[in-house]
Amino acid sequence: GVEKVLSGLGSLDILVNNAGITRDQLFMRMSPEDWSLVLKVNLDGAFNCCKAALNRKRPMMRNHWGRIVNITSIIGVVGNAGQANYAASKAGLIGLTRSLAKEYGVRNITVNAVAPGFIQTPMTDKLPEKVKEEYLRTIPAGRFGTPEDVAAAVAFFASPEAGYINGHVLRVDGGMF
Repeated sequence: GVEKVLSGLGSLDILVNNAGITRDQLFMRMSPEDWSLVLKVNLDGAFNCCKAALNRKRPMMRNHWGRIVNITSIIGVVGNAGQANYAASKAGLIGLTRSLAKEYGVRNITVNAVAPGFIQTPMTDKLPEKVKEEYLRTIPAGRFGTPEDVAAAVAFFASPEAGYINGHVLRVDGGMF
């Protein structure tokens, strides 16, 4: 965990919470185990990392400077049929982002979120072509996003130039919704 990072790097100034899984299923068929697993990975994981990084003994707190960027999802903003657990976990991450921004802004620690839309990844590559075509029709930019599109937003939030941006959710979705 954090101790290993600190021993290897010596400092932890920027935290990016990027873990995420899906267990898509219509709500009526969703098992409590699938509900819990998605929330555990997507929301509890970010909570645990933030908790460790924001400990009073950690560099962010001592140095009065830090950046936390949470990767949420457009689904956490708008919801989606068959993704109640995923949507709830990512919406919860937005709430965590905004709450921590209010708590830690006074220490010059910003907490923001990036909400990707449809991004080309190994996970989305597995979707049927018909589903991908339907999504593409909803994106005014006329293309799917790339990991580089998301990385650019994260890099900005992690930079000193984003020091007056706190509690923001940046949608990287090509105008999708």
